[in-house]
Amino acid sequence: MIEIRPAADCEFDIVALGEVMLRLDPGEGRVRTARRFEVWEGGGEYNVARGMRKVFGHRAAVVTALADNEIGRLVENLVMQGGVDTSLIRWERYDGIGRTVRNGLNFTERGFGVRGAVGVSDRAHTAIAGVSPGTFDWDDLFGRRGVRWLHTGGIFAALSESSAAVAEEAMAAAHRHGTVVSFDLNYRPSLWAGIGGTQRAREVNSRLARHVDVMIGNEEDFTAALGFDVEHVDEHLRSLPVDGFARMVDTVAGRMPWLSVVATTLRTVHTAADNDWQAIAWSSGTGVLTSAARDHLGVFDRVGGGDGFASGLICGLLEGEDLQACLELGAAHGALAMTTPGDTSMATREEVRALAGGGNARVRR
Repeated sequence: MIEIRPAADCEFDIVALGEVMLRLDPGEGRVRTARRFEVWEGGGEYNVARGMRKVFGHRAAVVTALADNEIGRLVENLVMQGGVDTSLIRWERYDGIGRTVRNGLNFTERGFGVRGAVGVSDRAHTAIAGVSPGTFDWDDLFGRRGVRWLHTGGIFAALSESSAAVAEEAMAAAHRHGTVVSFDLNYRPSLWAGIGGTQRAREVNSRLARHVDVMIGNEEDFTAALGFDVEHVDEHLRSLPVDGFARMVDTVAGRMPWLSVVATTLRTVHTAADNDWQAIAWSSGTGVLTSAARDHLGVFDRVGGGDGFASGLICGLLEGEDLQACLELGAAHGALAMTTPGDTSMATREEVRALAGGGNARVRR
């Protein structure tokens, strides 16, 4: 389905390009009334690489930049705990108070019942947002060192004008050296609001899409970030949303015929802790496929569910499994990622495989 470079020819199975932030989590409370926070590392692109390494055992690295201060070194320490290679991190000199460069923060509360999850980003003028084309030696990374898969996305592309240019530079270099490129649209209105809104998001993401092999997103991502109209249907009737999303995936594939795989997650939110969860994928050889539906999935922390889906899907593709198996891996991993706190997955490969194969939540002794 996708031609992937041999593992023996490459130093890394996957490299993620994006920002790694500190997530400050008030636990069961709210940001506005918090007296203490738990700290995690996270970031849309990084979460996928970490899942590939920590859950599925693949060699992973992250390309990012951090301000060289105690906060940056904390982020580095957390990345190292996740097993992700840190040799590609660029360290920027810190000026003492962050006038010119700083590290990103993300305050996130989980929500409960009728109160939805809330995220407040504090990430302007961060180290990775300030990088420009030519900063990283992509030909050395993808050529001499060798990378089988590059993952980046719409969050990184939205950080600044230069970050979108860096993403395009990296994706083009990856293709020159036979590296597969995946892109998660990950549309975030707050990131685009001050720089042109959805119109600008569509311009940037449509340009970057020309370099993509595997496109990942959800309904809002494809409509807001790429401008594809999707027929709106009753979300509370299971068969209709699947049909609607299937038409959307078919539309994306038809307008972007160079894509090898298009994949999307489906989520119906009943309450913050009660979501319906399913996924769809397309390839030219299979047409549209659907994963097992998990209605009324119990959710502890929804942040990172989409990244869990992406890493499970990519793992299957990297290991040469058929698309249906890849889709089930992604949907199962996304479901498990939402059962624990923090952006990053705490699942094991065995748990993901068992759930993807039809397992359940019975006690294991």
